[in-house]
Amino acid sequence: MIDMAFLIAAFTTLFVVIDPPAQTSIFLAITHEMDLQTKRRIAIRACITASLILILFAAFGEALLGFVGISMSAFRVAGGALLFLTAMDMLFERRTKRRENSAEEEEHPDPSIFPLAIPLIAGPGAIASIILLAGQNPGIEGLAAVVAVMLVVMAILLVFNLNSHLLGRLLGKTGLNVVTRLLGMLLAALAVQFILDGLRDFGFAG
Repeated sequence: MIDMAFLIAAFTTLFVVIDPPAQTSIFLAITHEMDLQTKRRIAIRACITASLILILFAAFGEALLGFVGISMSAFRVAGGALLFLTAMDMLFERRTKRRENSAEEEEHPDPSIFPLAIPLIAGPGAIASIILLAGQNPGIEGLAAVVAVMLVVMAILLVFNLNSHLLGRLLGKTGLNVVTRLLGMLLAALAVQFILDGLRDFGFAG
């Protein structure tokens, strides 16, 4: 029988790591030029993809990474590098320039898989957390409990993202530009932190 204290701890851990409120702001910054229907489609696809990724790592975890010779430290460095590229796009509005130079059939690039699903939602922190949580209660029952808690957090994130347009109306175009750049700076710092954590595990940073 799964302890209620474990479920509460698992929910708190995943909620803090995934951080639906902050993810919603990032989602809004990335998709603010898209129409409402496209935003909803991207939000649903991103949450489903991230959920499948986290379920995969909850079920197989370190064994999967070990099989392909990848440590969590290396995964943190790779995730940080990808996140840093996203931050640069947000800071310098490279996404807008790419849209202007892209073909008409690719008017709106789809960010649901990258960077939303991974590394923003199912990033190194979320993957490491769900591996550790699943390891605390081995077996089908423990795995089901962790996955259920994760899906609750994902449902909360999806509700937040589906209503992100309300925040967009409140901020306006100028406010969105300010928020986009501020979030870009925060994402850049977070990306560097991921990289430093990975390098520290390898003994390259103090």
